[in-house]
Amino acid sequence: MLEPVYQVDVVIVGAGISGLSAAHRLTSAGVTTAVLEAAPCVGGRMSTEKVDGFRLDRIGQLLSTSYPELRLTPGLDALAVRRFAPGVLLHRDGRTQRAGAPAGGGSARGARGALHAVRAFAGTSRGTAATPGRTGAPVGGAVDQARLGAALGRIAATPVERILARPEMPAAQALALRGVPARTIDGFLRPLLAALLCDPELTTSSRCADLALRAFAGGRLCVPEGGAEVLPELLARTLPTGTVRTGVRVTSVSTTAVATAEHGEIRCRAVLLATDARAAAELLPGLRVPDFHPLTVVHHTTDEPGAALSTGASLLLDADRGGPVAHTAVLSNVDPSRAPAGRVLISSTVLGPPPEGLDTAVRIHLSRLYGTSTRRWETLAVHHTPEAVPAMRPPHDLRRPVRLLAGLYVCGDHRDTSTVQGALHSAHRAAAAILTDLGAGSMHRAEPPATLPRAA
Repeated sequence: MLEPVYQVDVVIVGAGISGLSAAHRLTSAGVTTAVLEAAPCVGGRMSTEKVDGFRLDRIGQLLSTSYPELRLTPGLDALAVRRFAPGVLLHRDGRTQRAGAPAGGGSARGARGALHAVRAFAGTSRGTAATPGRTGAPVGGAVDQARLGAALGRIAATPVERILARPEMPAAQALALRGVPARTIDGFLRPLLAALLCDPELTTSSRCADLALRAFAGGRLCVPEGGAEVLPELLARTLPTGTVRTGVRVTSVSTTAVATAEHGEIRCRAVLLATDARAAAELLPGLRVPDFHPLTVVHHTTDEPGAALSTGASLLLDADRGGPVAHTAVLSNVDPSRAPAGRVLISSTVLGPPPEGLDTAVRIHLSRLYGTSTRRWETLAVHHTPEAVPAMRPPHDLRRPVRLLAGLYVCGDHRDTSTVQGALHSAHRAAAAILTDLGAGSMHRAEPPATLPRAA
């Protein structure tokens, strides 16, 4: 039988960072690829709204300089990130103190840095940076500090595969069983993990929590310079011309074709679903849809001189859980490109369902956290995303299969960990599976994606 005429080797449905990064790996291997996106722009949940010169992230996921896939993904060579100050600021009992973190990975140096983190939080280490005029009480005694420091040091040096082999349970239960004092959990680990996992109750798998702590202990928290949308836009811009098509709605998929509302059927040799979990399940009924953590980001600005600037470029966490805000930052101090010259951008994250009277509740809470009046702060935007982050409750498969059957694949943060690292890693795995199934060195040379039919 004659081989059918394919319009493209691989069709990728969805132009989020998973689909775009998979497209880079496929096109680099000589596989002609078309990325179809229903929205008018790329990026999915990694979007940034522009308001009067401000760049406001819709979700504002925290990245880490320790994420391997940020360095390994083709197309991200020019990605610039802006780092938060080392560690985090923790607000507890009306006091704010810095908890540092090691800048390097595992080894004795990492362990020493982790121990320094605990001592800095307890106020027993030289160089502790606290908010002027405030002091903090130690969290546990010297033995507790040493235990936590040793634990962070060990996790920074632990290989990922060893973490994945550990017994699995909810993160809150695992912390309690490890002998860490309740005050240390509530005053340091719970607010930190809540920010990293977007899970205030720590129902997340203990393995995923350990991976988050490992990333924190081995690197620095950071954000893409210019906003979250810069990462997908950079990936899209560095793909071959015509690879990405926006405004194309895929209505059905098979192993050899996709049907679209605008262009009819597009024939191919393989299909990769790189949408969010719910959209993927609509195209493939029966595909697992996880629970999600809702998230709301509130952006404020002020022209009051010196307002909220004492925190510098730090991430500020509320260890008291005394209001709706889980973490906040003067983001213009971290990334000046996100605000017009002379203006301040304060971005705050509310985890879980937002309360009634959100803006008032957030202002009252931020006034306590920053120690200043927020009555004159201007609200720039409120972004509520009900399905912001896929939940990773145990048992959670961090290597969920990306190959459904020969010719049909799926990737995204719902197939790995619910992070940018997880999204990129699942795309890496999916691209590798596609290349293996199509056969290295025997690729069918399809027409370039630029020849796909265009909408009238």
